Amino acid sequence: MKLFVGLDVSSFDIKVCFLNGEGKQLSSFTVANDLPGATQLRDEILRITSNQSVRELRIGLESTSVYSFHPSMFLHNDESIRALGGQVLVMNPKQIANFKKSYSDMDKTDEIDAFVIADYLRFGRLPMSVVKEEQYVALQQLTRARYQIVRQITQEKQRFLQYLSYKCNTFTEEVESSVFGKAMMDLFLENYSLDELSQMSLEDLANYLQSKGKNRFPDPKHVAKSIQKAVRSSYRLDKVVEDSIDAILSTSITLIRTFEKQIKELEKSIERIMKGVPQTIQTIPGIGPVFTAGIIAELGQIDRFSDETKIAKYAGLYWRKHQSGRFTADDTSLSRNGNQYLRYYLVEAANSVRRQIPEYSEYYAKKYQEVPKHQHKRALVLTARKLVRLVDALLRKNQIYTPKGA
Repeated sequence: MKLFVGLDVSSFDIKVCFLNGEGKQLSSFTVANDLPGATQLRDEILRITSNQSVRELRIGLESTSVYSFHPSMFLHNDESIRALGGQVLVMNPKQIANFKKSYSDMDKTDEIDAFVIADYLRFGRLPMSVVKEEQYVALQQLTRARYQIVRQITQEKQRFLQYLSYKCNTFTEEVESSVFGKAMMDLFLENYSLDELSQMSLEDLANYLQSKGKNRFPDPKHVAKSIQKAVRSSYRLDKVVEDSIDAILSTSITLIRTFEKQIKELEKSIERIMKGVPQTIQTIPGIGPVFTAGIIAELGQIDRFSDETKIAKYAGLYWRKHQSGRFTADDTSLSRNGNQYLRYYLVEAANSVRRQIPEYSEYYAKKYQEVPKHQHKRALVLTARKLVRLVDALLRKNQIYTPKGA
């Protein structure tokens, strides 16, 4: 017996459709999207397959964020489903939407969507990922949370610089030190007016910076001079406006420091999980713990992918082909499909690796010179595509990186 189970998941229920190997609908029903509902679904699968020799059991559902997570993990981990050789597969909604276009006479209903998902499973072309093991799911949640907070920090720093330009419009041009260092942040929290800073003795300002910076300034007097030069050449604000800007800057500094603290806490949790995850890609020069955790979290078990081409497609590291007759377009866009997080980590890792490994540096330079437009972006994506082959080989063979010729 072949059984294909299509699930259309929403926040409150799951529409279910059972198809056999010939496409005949065996059952269609709805259960609640909760533990009792998932248990009822499991029991119905077991009832349908009882006293049957199950040759194939596939359960498919679209990736719908948190709504699909719990039922997919419940069925994936269920011992009775595993005993039947059942596979739980989470699919890209775009793939299902494109497949559904072949059913021109169908309306848009959840019951029909469940049927389409089951039928898609029946046809056997599965550009999708099997549900990951728990440790990878946990790691993915942590790395994605870190990714989002890093983006929030970037946005907050941009906002901070915007308001800093109101208070002291020449600061970032004149001051030869990071605006976001501890000493500078503490200085802004003091809410000094520009006149107070300009009148402060150079010695006192230098000592303040050295104390707050924990003696990390090689020449604190030089930095103090540049600060006073900036404040003396900047426009002055009305007192009420300057006070409001100071309040905003203080709030922004508090947010940035809170985000940075949260990132450190997340990194501790990521590090704990990574100790139990088999991987060798951190041995590649240029790939540190952040890129490693991000790549591993999105890939999961390497045997989910038959080869490195599937990983590249899953990450969206390919260009669409545009061909008609004898014409083939030269300028085509990078695919917008794929896992955006995996693509981000692979591209960022490739940018780091090319600075460390001559082979990748030369490859990047070669690809950069091949086209007149989008040179850096194209070369970097192609370098990331090359890196995929190395990542796949090291993980699949559980080998550490060995430089060529070593």
